[in-house]
Formats: sequence, C-alpha cells, structure tokens
Amino acid sequence: MAFTKTSKLLATVAFTSAIGSAAMAQEVEVLHWWTAGGEAAALNVLKEDLASKNVGWQDMPVAGGGGEAASTTLKARVAAGNPPTAAQMLGMQLREWANEGALGDLSSVAEENNWAEVVPAAVQEFAVNDGKWVGAPVNIHRPNWLWINAEIFDAQGLTPPTTWEEFNAAADKLQEAGITPLAHGGQPWQDATVFDDVVLGIGGPDFYRKAIIEADMDALGSDTMVQVFDQMRKLSGYVDENFSGRDWNLATAMLLNGEAGMQLMGDWAKGEIIRADMVPGEDILCVAAPGTEGSYLFNTDFFGAFDVSEESKPAQMELAASIMSKEFQEAFNLVKGSIPARTDVAPDNFDACGQKAMEDIVEAADNNALLGSMAHGHGQTSSVQRAMFDVVTEHFNSDMSSQDAVEELQIAVESAML
Repeated sequence: MAFTKTSKLLATVAFTSAIGSAAMAQEVEVLHWWTAGGEAAALNVLKEDLASKNVGWQDMPVAGGGGEAASTTLKARVAAGNPPTAAQMLGMQLREWANEGALGDLSSVAEENNWAEVVPAAVQEFAVNDGKWVGAPVNIHRPNWLWINAEIFDAQGLTPPTTWEEFNAAADKLQEAGITPLAHGGQPWQDATVFDDVVLGIGGPDFYRKAIIEADMDALGSDTMVQVFDQMRKLSGYVDENFSGRDWNLATAMLLNGEAGMQLMGDWAKGEIIRADMVPGEDILCVAAPGTEGSYLFNTDFFGAFDVSEESKPAQMELAASIMSKEFQEAFNLVKGSIPARTDVAPDNFDACGQKAMEDIVEAADNNALLGSMAHGHGQTSSVQRAMFDVVTEHFNSDMSSQDAVEELQIAVESAML
C-alpha cells in the first residue's frame, strides 16, 4: 500500500535527521507555490525521498495558488544571475524559459530511465525542447472537475448535473434553500478555470481548440462565445458576496463544511478533501464539469531544471530521477490528488476519482480531446493568457454584456499576439 511506502520514507528521513543536516552531501534549492495544506503535504513526499538519498532540500515557497507571484520571483532570481536548482513551472512557462536558453539538460537521466516511453506525448511537447529534456513532469492534473457535496445534494434531492442547463437548475434550488450554489474564489486564475470549463462544455473540444489554443478570431467572436459569457454571468450570480480575493483552498473548505454545494476546480482540491478525512467519490462527488464528459483539460506541474554550476548538477539530476521514479509518482499523486505523469503506474491504490481520471485521459487522448488548459498554463502563451484573464475577470466582476465581453476578448487577444 502507498501508506506503507510513505511510512518507509518517513522512517528513512527520521534516521537521516538523526545524523544531522551536516551529513547531507548535496543540496537542491527549489522554488514553488505549493503552500496550501494538501499541496505542502504532497511536496513533503519529495523532500523525504531526497533526504533518504542524502540530498538536502532548501525550500523557497512563494504563496499564490496560480503561481503568478512565484513566476515574478523566479524572473527576478534569474535576472540577478542566481537561479534556483529547479522551479515549479507549468507547460508554457517551461517552454518559454527553454526558448530563452535558461534551462539545463536532463537528457542523460531521462534516457537512462526511459522517460520517453512512459510520459504521454502531450506532456513531452512541453518537457522536451530542441531535442533535450529540460523539465521533469510531476503529475497530470485535470482542471475540468465539478466537485459536489453529496450530503447536500441528497438532502435537496439533486443529481449531479451533466449539462449547464442542469447545473443552473440545481444551483437555483440550492440558492432557494439558502445554500451557496458555487464555492469560488475571486482571483483571475480561478475565474479562468471556470471559463475554461464553460468554453469546453458549451462549445466542445473542437471549439475549445479553435478559440482558445489557436486563438482563432472568428471563434473568439462567435455566437458560441457569446453563450459562454452568458453562462459566466449566470455563474457570477451563484457565488457568495465574499468571494473576491478568496484562495482556492478556502473555497474548497466551504464545500467540505457544507456552506456550498459545488465547486469547479482541478483535482488538487482532492488533497484538501483527504486532509479533511472525507472520501473523494463518496462524501465529495467528482464528475466532469457540465458538458465536458469525454474531454480532458490537463495541466502538468514540471520542475524546470536551470543551467546551474557543475557542482550543483549531480543534486539536480538526483532531484529529477526522484521525481520520475514510479514509487515517488505514486506516493506524491496519491497525496496531491492528481494522477502520475508516468503511464505505467498501477491505478490500484488510487481512489475512485483518481481511477476515473486515469480512464478518462486514455479515452480523451484516443478521441483527440486531450487539451492543454489555458487557465493553467498549457493552452496559450503567457501574454495571451493574461489578456484572456483580464477580460474574463472584468466581465465576471461587472455588468459588462456578453457581446461586449466577446469584442473585448478579440481585441485583447489580438493585441497580445502582436
């Protein structure tokens, strides 16, 4: 069982700690934004694994669930000529840093451990640049989940919605019962997460690819996109009045303690569910966001390897090897809520939601419906992503009409692409 593996790691760490930190022959400095409870617990699995290999961990956490603050900090570190050993990145960030020539080369450890044979092709598109591995993928997250408080739905006689019309009907009933229908934090990346779900759910995978990934102006200005913003306006009426600025894990807490009935959020929310001693798939139901069954938005956390000094490279390679081991991939993702970046990890120890994700990603890949998430750094460049964030958040927090939002979206995206 995974708990046994984790216990072994903990025992090893205890032994290593008893020897003293001075015994650590190598050290890695890692910049990341995993500071929420479930995320921090997941990261500890990696720290413990490295400690068992006599590699010390110099932590550099930068709070902020979407990683914006971490990205700003990272840019300052690199500009000052002092990059960390590795930094948590999303796909487009990894690609952009690689294109600037700032990243090192993990190809030797990748070839030795056959990464190319076990990492999905869609993930490799970000991890490999100009023929060399520049980052180690930690996981595969699915942002298009709808989480449901089962007790609330049972009490209200509701069933999980599969369309946006059904979602709205359920939300109306919850609102009439005095329950906040949608737990949400008013931060641009969270608004964009919901927007991703609505675009995919209303338009389907081909429309999402055209409008979001290809930034096709006709698709961005279409009647379908107007319908997307119409639904976003409905959703803005289903959140509580204190949503502005709320961190995602605090919104998840609303779902867990019965203040809210639903949340549209990635499967990192599952880490919070587990920490609350609740069972994913039972106490908190997991279903694909309305209209997105059969499709799979994905984002992967990578640790990008910066071009470091020769004396730091052995520790960097050890970090990469640890990240990509089957044992770590299972132990980490069981805690984090995601699924492994390796396709050869058995699903047996994963809960119902994790097993469904493993099944669904295969189906989506076969149907050409495995798509990088814009909200989570895999669907667009950072400049276009920011432009989309701005329009989506402005619309969500104002009385802007859907038609005006569509026109603003076209203008913003076109300007960002110049």
